[in-house]
Amino acid sequence: MEKIIALFQNLQDIKVISKEIDYADYVALDLSVTNETLASKKLTTAKDYELFIQNYLDQNNAKIAYGGYNEIRNLYQRSTVFKNDTSDERNIHIGLDLWINESALVYAALEGKIHSLQNNDALGDYGPTIILEHQIESITFHTLYGHLSLDSLEDKKAGNFVQKGQQIATLGLPPINGDYAPHLHFQIIIDIENKSGDYPGVCSSNTLAFYLQNCPDPNLLLKIKT
Repeated sequence: MEKIIALFQNLQDIKVISKEIDYADYVALDLSVTNETLASKKLTTAKDYELFIQNYLDQNNAKIAYGGYNEIRNLYQRSTVFKNDTSDERNIHIGLDLWINESALVYAALEGKIHSLQNNDALGDYGPTIILEHQIESITFHTLYGHLSLDSLEDKKAGNFVQKGQQIATLGLPPINGDYAPHLHFQIIIDIENKSGDYPGVCSSNTLAFYLQNCPDPNLLLKIKT
C-alpha cells in the first residue's frame, strides 16, 4: 500500500469527468448517515436526489459535488443488491462519487487498457460499467467507472488501449445508470480478484478493513482539494 500511495502522490493533472470544470468549482458533499440535513428530507427516488444535489450545487455556487469515500450511507436500502443471506448489509461506500446533473464526458484517469466492461443493470447497481487496467513502475492496479450511459459500452472490448485523458464514456441518466441521480462512481482497485465488468463499490463493516487496503481513496489520484 505504501508503494501505491507514493506512486499516486507523484501523478498529476488527472481528471475523470468534465475536464473544462476547474476543481475550484467542486464542492464536498456529505451523504452519510450523520448528515442531519439528509435526515430531515424525504429522499427516496433518483429525482429526489437530483433536485437535492442541484440545490446544493446552486447554494454553494459549484458545478460538481464530490465525496463518499469510506462513508456510511442509507441510500442503498431500497436495493437488494447490498444485502445477502446473512443480513450483513453493505452500506459503506468505497469509491468516490462525482455528482453533476448532465450527461457529462468521462475520461480515462491514466494510460492503460480496458480490463472489462458490463451493464450491471439491477436496481441500485452500477448500470453500464468500464474497468481499466494500468501498469506504472511495475505496479498494476485498476480504475472503475460506474453509472455510465448504455452507449458507452458500444464499440469497446477488453484489451483496447486507452490514453490518459481519453474520453471513454458519457455519464448515464436514470434509470439506465442504476436509477441514481447522475454521477460518476470512480474507484481504485488493486487486486481485481478475477472479477470482470463489476467489483464491489459498497462493503459491510465486516469487510471494510480489506476494502480500504484494496481500494485506496481515489482522491489520492485526483487531488481535488486538500
